[in-house]
Amino acid sequence: MKLPGHDAIARQADEHLVTHRVKLPRKVVERPIRQVVKRLVMALAVLVATAFIVYADHEGYHDNADGSVSLLDAFYYATVTLSTTGYGDITPVSDGARLTNIFLITPLRVLFLIILVGTTLEVLTERTREEWRLNRWRSVLRDHTVVVGFGTKGRSAIQTVCATGLKKEQVVVVDPSSKAIDAATAEGYAGVMGDATRSEVLKRAEVHKARQIIIAPQRDDTAVLVTLTARQLNRGAKIVAAVREEENAPLLRQSGADAVITSSGAAGRLLGLSVLSPAAGMVMEDLIQQGSGLDLVERPVVRGEVGKTPRETDDLVVSVVRGHRVLGYDDPSVGTLQLTDRLITIVRATPGNQVTPDTRPLSHG
Repeated sequence: MKLPGHDAIARQADEHLVTHRVKLPRKVVERPIRQVVKRLVMALAVLVATAFIVYADHEGYHDNADGSVSLLDAFYYATVTLSTTGYGDITPVSDGARLTNIFLITPLRVLFLIILVGTTLEVLTERTREEWRLNRWRSVLRDHTVVVGFGTKGRSAIQTVCATGLKKEQVVVVDPSSKAIDAATAEGYAGVMGDATRSEVLKRAEVHKARQIIIAPQRDDTAVLVTLTARQLNRGAKIVAAVREEENAPLLRQSGADAVITSSGAAGRLLGLSVLSPAAGMVMEDLIQQGSGLDLVERPVVRGEVGKTPRETDDLVVSVVRGHRVLGYDDPSVGTLQLTDRLITIVRATPGNQVTPDTRPLSHG
């Protein structure tokens, strides 16, 4: 594998040097232009209502210009009264007109100002509200899943993990593309826009508190750098990385990845299997698609299964996880099942089937 030199890495970092910011999923709200139009219509409605109220009692008002108040004068009076305190050229002189100003026009003036100032106040308070949401999000976020790269691989990985019961609130997407982050937040995930090879970007995603990290960038050298950075920030998280070329997989493992998936090699093997047996290819694709058909499920051994062989269990056992070893169901070293073992089984997909994560601490030198 050819990693770019120091200068190339620096140039790449400069190209992706953007404002590192966290974007939380937003609730569905009206478009700003629609909100402005709605408030403008409300303000005009208040203005028209005030003008007709004044004109209905125009005999109780006095105009310094000609003594009488016309419909146009009523609209003028409503405009200057609602927007200011009035100029005094048109004044209420009768008791009824003054009572109308006290109990009707004054509340309408307050409502008019609230409508006009409401948009400004909303803009001023939006930043404070976002800061509060962000601080609260950081305080409660832990044992979450960080996904680096929201392309085809990253998106499919999230969908698979969420199909096993992971909540969307427990997923944080990191990607240098603003469009990718917008797409992630639109689907309900939190997003951090920035270059994941930089530690400050991963810190904004709270990587040091994550339980598992999925690394699926477009380039293999980027995957190596992200893996190194993520492992440095979090020694105990489970890191799974994807690479395009199989020759780069050992380097990913040396960088701290617990599992490495070769996308091109896996796709090629599935193609070859489908050539030999299209039905077998369909079954394999069904197995790796969680939530439908047949699912591969990892679960702990229950007490009733202790002392039995894998064949004697009710489920179709594929492998036995003992310690850090994955043993085949027919491996002689399995013997009988132990309480600390974990079973990888094939089951019919139901809403209750979930992959139980292995929470044992991983050792990394």
